[in-house]
Amino acid sequence: MLSLAVSSLLTLGAYVLYRVINTLYGRYTSPLRYIRGPKSTHLIMGNVMQLINGPAVSVQDQNHWSEEYGLTMKFHGFMNAWDLYSIDTKAIHHILSNAHLYPKPDAGRYNLSRIVGPGILVVEGDVHKQQRRIMNPAFGAPQVRELTSIFVQKSLQLRDLWAAQASQNSGVAHVEVFSLLSKATLDIIGLAGFNHNINALGAQSQEKPDELAEAFETLFNTETQMGPFRSLQGLYPLLRYIPTNTDRIGRAAQATMMRIGRRLLAASKREIAETGTFETGRARDLLNLLVRANTSKEIPAHQRLSDDDVLAQVPTFLVAGHETTSTGLTWALFALTQNIAAQTRLREELLSLDTEHPTLEELNSLQYLDCVVRETLRVHSPVIASVRQALQDDIIPLARPVTDIHGEVHESLRIVKGTRIWVPIRNMNREPEIWGADANEFIPERWELPISTSIPGVWGNMLTFLGGPRNCIGYRFALAEMKAILFTLIRGFEFELAVPISDIGKKSTNVTQGPVLLSDVEAGPQLPLIVRPVVRP
Repeated sequence: MLSLAVSSLLTLGAYVLYRVINTLYGRYTSPLRYIRGPKSTHLIMGNVMQLINGPAVSVQDQNHWSEEYGLTMKFHGFMNAWDLYSIDTKAIHHILSNAHLYPKPDAGRYNLSRIVGPGILVVEGDVHKQQRRIMNPAFGAPQVRELTSIFVQKSLQLRDLWAAQASQNSGVAHVEVFSLLSKATLDIIGLAGFNHNINALGAQSQEKPDELAEAFETLFNTETQMGPFRSLQGLYPLLRYIPTNTDRIGRAAQATMMRIGRRLLAASKREIAETGTFETGRARDLLNLLVRANTSKEIPAHQRLSDDDVLAQVPTFLVAGHETTSTGLTWALFALTQNIAAQTRLREELLSLDTEHPTLEELNSLQYLDCVVRETLRVHSPVIASVRQALQDDIIPLARPVTDIHGEVHESLRIVKGTRIWVPIRNMNREPEIWGADANEFIPERWELPISTSIPGVWGNMLTFLGGPRNCIGYRFALAEMKAILFTLIRGFEFELAVPISDIGKKSTNVTQGPVLLSDVEAGPQLPLIVRPVVRP
């Protein structure tokens, strides 16, 4: 037994040593080695902790790498390998439009798969194309229109909760908005995604939490805490066989989610067998739409998704339709507390619509609301970066030439197979060269005139929902949800920060970057606001 343990340790040590030597060799032979870039700040994480998963920093902090090194630079990635970091629009367009040459790295897919399983966010190549082709109809504009009433219903429930708190406290409520927005968006994706009533907003403290929501929260909170060992597991697959407590918790939570998912899938199939068509008025949730599309006569049997592939979308819907949207909404309320004129103007526009139950068309007709949502998602993109990895040697075209440390000017950059490329979503959305000197400021009025940039995004001339074949499939869903919730809340309340602005920071997880209190970072994402009901004349 002892000899087996020693043999295993020696094998593991040899494997790690080989990978380290391979990384060092790649570093000293990389075509990027003469390109300028920031100094490494961590032995294992390189510069990664300055971009994601680092310590909380002031909400007003912004790295200024582009000012010092230009739009394209070398970047110390995991194990200090030379990665490419670029906010050059021509380079990013090349990378995103050639998704078959630049998939997500294995390490990133592994870490994300621990949360969402083998869903559309993780799979690559033909499998991704197959899932995307089947799922596209469920996320079209007509389908989102049908779900808008769910968005409004839950918005009103959240409004009434805050109004009740204010009435019990002399007309003022002190609310931690992130947690309640998270509950509202969780309820929404439960109903709109699976026709499943999670009731996170309505649950009382003595009630048992919904099993699906509890399993997802456990999984998400466990798997988004990235440490050095988790990073090494992503880089070195052999280390994934070392069992950890996180693995045990994650497997148990995933098993619960899959068990509930199988039940929801069976119910959806049963409804389809009973109703046959949409004209019956039965459930039109995303899972139902996906199952219908997957069983369409237009899809050959050999191209259909298996039940396991369909089930893999359950945690994907929960992450993409819940965590990112609640984070974006929280940042929207924060931004409006820092621009009271914008908050007032938005409220006046929203009150001009004489209904509490707007349709999607009515929400989209509100021009200043659209400006506020666009500016929030530009300045405070919930997902701040994405990573790709070259499957082969390639030449990256550049809009802005790069001058290396020897003074040589490069109008394109050669990269070798295996090179990771960082796509800095939030930094590109805030780049002064693209957006002007006020790029870091929240100014919704900038969208009142047509804006055209060369950013290769699928929506809004920005990179928030990415671009190319792997753009965010659910962006229409997210935009409608944000508009419905802001419509209800801004009509109903005036918002201001409940803490000094100097105490507001930002911190990233493996998925999003949310607001935190610098005085209480360990408490996780939060945003305390003072909420006063609007008194109408």
